[in-house]
Amino acid sequence: MHSLFLGAGFSKWAMNLPLVNELFDFNVSTFNQTDESRIEAAKLLKFHWDKRHPGGNNEQFIAYAIGLPDRQRSSIFWYVARRLAEPFIWKEFHAQRWRRHVLNIDEHRKFRVEGLLRASAFLGGFAGLSTAGVITTNYDMVVEYALGTKGFNYGAINQGLIGRGPYPVSSWRNPVKLTGKTKFAKIHGSISWDEEGRYTDGRRGITGNALIVAPTSRKHIPETLRYTWRLAGQILEQSERLLVFGFAFNPYDQLVLELLRAKGKNVRSVLLVDIEPNLSAARRLWPEACVTHCLPPPEGENQLRNWKAAL
Repeated sequence: MHSLFLGAGFSKWAMNLPLVNELFDFNVSTFNQTDESRIEAAKLLKFHWDKRHPGGNNEQFIAYAIGLPDRQRSSIFWYVARRLAEPFIWKEFHAQRWRRHVLNIDEHRKFRVEGLLRASAFLGGFAGLSTAGVITTNYDMVVEYALGTKGFNYGAINQGLIGRGPYPVSSWRNPVKLTGKTKFAKIHGSISWDEEGRYTDGRRGITGNALIVAPTSRKHIPETLRYTWRLAGQILEQSERLLVFGFAFNPYDQLVLELLRAKGKNVRSVLLVDIEPNLSAARRLWPEACVTHCLPPPEGENQLRNWKAAL
């Protein structure tokens, strides 16, 4: 069997979402005074930290933010979730006022988004090919949008989600369920999750209470994500072939690297899809495997096709 491991480079390729080193560009729109206050608070914290730490990186800043008082810390975590939800937030004028909506997993509007069509075509190319599952470190909902509720599950088929179905048709009386066979493990959490449950949209990216683990060297896995990490381990254990798209194998990602090493002992073939593949790091993790690489589509399409042909 095979599995897919998707890093930030996948969402960058599909939707031009920022990598960690690009995260604090503050490229988000504001809807009300609350949004503006949160943006200004996050900007101010980042500005003062940058002055005190010339040459510092975003991972270090987020590690610093974790230890801040609740109000300041929440402004940073709200911004991170909001930045990744931004391309999927839209407004319409209804009932004499502007209303804001977040794209639903099964929303028909997603078929107008070029990046989601690109992601859907890529992931759809592995449908029915003995897939053990998909693992990602990303918080965003690119995979959910690309596959739809009939294309994946978070570890259990027919798991119910909180929220409505495609706007404007409400599904409150008929809960939305994940009926797809592909297991999907989001090991760093999601902008569509909080400690109460899993949702049909990325609204936690607006409210600021998303269940996410900060991308720092000292990651702590909340109890609410333990199940997801176990699911990722099961997917890796079942895999002999692994496609890694846009994951940098950064040393600070110690828990993720250990997961890949410890649970990926059966992996015999690894394909890195990346503009700058970290071949040496991958070969250290899987010394018994054949590690190759190619560029993302469309440049690497032929190599991808050959790799899939062997599945």
